[in-house]
Amino acid sequence: MTMHDAIHFAGTRPMDTPATKALSVVIPVYNEEAGLAALYARLYPALDALGIDYEVIFIDDGSRDRSASLLAGQFEARPDVTRVILLNSNFGQHRAILAGFEHARGARVLTLDADLQNPPEDIGLLLEAMDRGHDCVGTIRRDRQDSAWRRWASSAMNRLRHRLTRIKMTDHGSMMRSYSREVVQLINQCNEMNTFIPALAYQFAKNPTEVVVSHEARFAGESKYSLYSLIRLNFDLVTGFSLVPLQAFSMLGIVVSLLSGLIFLVLAGRRLMLGPEEGGVFTLFALMFLLIGLALFGIGLLGEYIGRIYQEVRARPRYVINAILERKP
Repeated sequence: MTMHDAIHFAGTRPMDTPATKALSVVIPVYNEEAGLAALYARLYPALDALGIDYEVIFIDDGSRDRSASLLAGQFEARPDVTRVILLNSNFGQHRAILAGFEHARGARVLTLDADLQNPPEDIGLLLEAMDRGHDCVGTIRRDRQDSAWRRWASSAMNRLRHRLTRIKMTDHGSMMRSYSREVVQLINQCNEMNTFIPALAYQFAKNPTEVVVSHEARFAGESKYSLYSLIRLNFDLVTGFSLVPLQAFSMLGIVVSLLSGLIFLVLAGRRLMLGPEEGGVFTLFALMFLLIGLALFGIGLLGEYIGRIYQEVRARPRYVINAILERKP
């Protein structure tokens, strides 16, 4: 098998792909050069041990290091079970996974990060849960090896996300998850630009569940999610799956308006009964700043939703594929 046996093309969506494999493992890759060899050394033996017909789909999300070259080399080494999708730019982890979903041939589809924080040896635990009839299997990381602030932020956002969206996921930060083909096909029908795949899958699943898996320190490199990226991701999660923030702010606006009206009546009454007063100026300034702050917060919240609408109406492709490396039929 040589590179001339691979299919190269550009585009965004393939034709409907029949399920010809028992399992598709979808792995987004972005600047993971230092850890790919270790991933190969553990992933393929773990999958071979399952004794099922599988494929591994790597999606290079516009890496700036040698990740794409290393993925091409792995395709050369295992072309029977390896496919590589090369995106022309960095579109983000979830869009890269969507590219993998739209090309997956498996009756079951499993997502996995390339950093080896979730051991490939635990893939069998998710498949066992699917054997029991579950169509969406999430994971809960045991003894997380992340920094303290990341664990705290994740816990806080889990609680906030549950209150706002009513989506029940114990650990929404773990990307090691498995889905039935029916759930993946429903996800593929959604055309929104920014989404959170685990939450979307939970809404479509008929019988979701969670299993506990191991968690290890990142093998090499550093996390691609900065604090700002995590905040943006959670903004997308909340605004993409709930109108509660807008509704809550509307209720807050009504309450503030009533209180402001009451304060106006009190001040007007004091003016009529006591005449002009010099005191209370700083109190009025504090109240004014509070109302201005609430107004600015509401404008920003409204802007988040309008921004999502703006991105959707432009109808731009969610990703662009430079090439796909796969064995010809």
